[in-house]
Amino acid sequence: MSKITAAITGVQGFVPEYVLTNKELESMVDTTDEWITSRTGIKQRHILKGDNLGPSDMAAPAVIELMKKTNTKPDEVELLIFATVTADMIFPAAANLTMHKAGIKGGFGYDINAACSGLLYSLATASKFIESGQYKKVIVCGFDKMSSIVDYTDRTTCIIFGDGGGAIMLEANTEGLGIQDSILESDGSGWKHLHQKAGGSAMPPTQQTIADRLHYVYQEGQPVFKWAVSKMADVSRDIMDRNNLNPDDVAYLVPHQANLRIIEATRRRMEVAPEKVMINIQKYGNTTSGTIPLCLWEWEPKLKKGDNLILAAFGGGFTWGAIYLKWAYDSK
Repeated sequence: MSKITAAITGVQGFVPEYVLTNKELESMVDTTDEWITSRTGIKQRHILKGDNLGPSDMAAPAVIELMKKTNTKPDEVELLIFATVTADMIFPAAANLTMHKAGIKGGFGYDINAACSGLLYSLATASKFIESGQYKKVIVCGFDKMSSIVDYTDRTTCIIFGDGGGAIMLEANTEGLGIQDSILESDGSGWKHLHQKAGGSAMPPTQQTIADRLHYVYQEGQPVFKWAVSKMADVSRDIMDRNNLNPDDVAYLVPHQANLRIIEATRRRMEVAPEKVMINIQKYGNTTSGTIPLCLWEWEPKLKKGDNLILAAFGGGFTWGAIYLKWAYDSK
């Protein structure tokens, strides 16, 4: 019997309609377009506007379109894993809400919280359900509504994040395509440099935590940058070496869109050409779990069956990792 692998058979992105430009941010906080662009590469980001809307409201239309693209009926979806740090509610999971809104009645779903590495953690986890032979169709979502936890009086963080993401279909494959290998790591000692102080069970919401603005992203830029440059670059090189890939073998690096300088450091460590790097941070900013699926969605028309892709990310926790996969289809 041929070995079963988990192959991507479709991807669908979604970003909200409202666009927050650097120019508009200049009127909100002490910053400039030049300052933002030179430090991050970001020119704009999309923001989810409206009352009582969360990541599932972005994911559901993407999942519905993904099922159409892959000729999948809702009752054929056996599992949905949702990567997010901004779930609609503490419970139920954003995965459950998305399945309900997308008309998926069978199967089960749950969330994974690994910050910006969440999409990789979710893909690796989902692949095991398929490789075991237990499931044939699994959807992985990566969406975040970062605007809900960003302090728009803090110029060091509000310039970075946006809302949006994408949904990915994984199906069983016996042609040797799909996910080949993954390296996933974490180090909890980094929590103090990047976290959300209040809102969890250790510090539940109170009038004081709200007054002290403790429900927003807290980030110490320099330590996070140093860790991200080192870990994301090293793990990307490690997965190449472990699979005997040279730079010419790699069709594309698909990096988490955190910062252009971090992406460039990873590219140099891998020694791949600049044109082999997927970059759209200028349009969407850092959508946390959503950046990698948004890249795959935008580059989907250019990808060819058998292309070697390296997916890499670094996020709060600290978490980081890389996945090596072979693209499974030519775009129609």
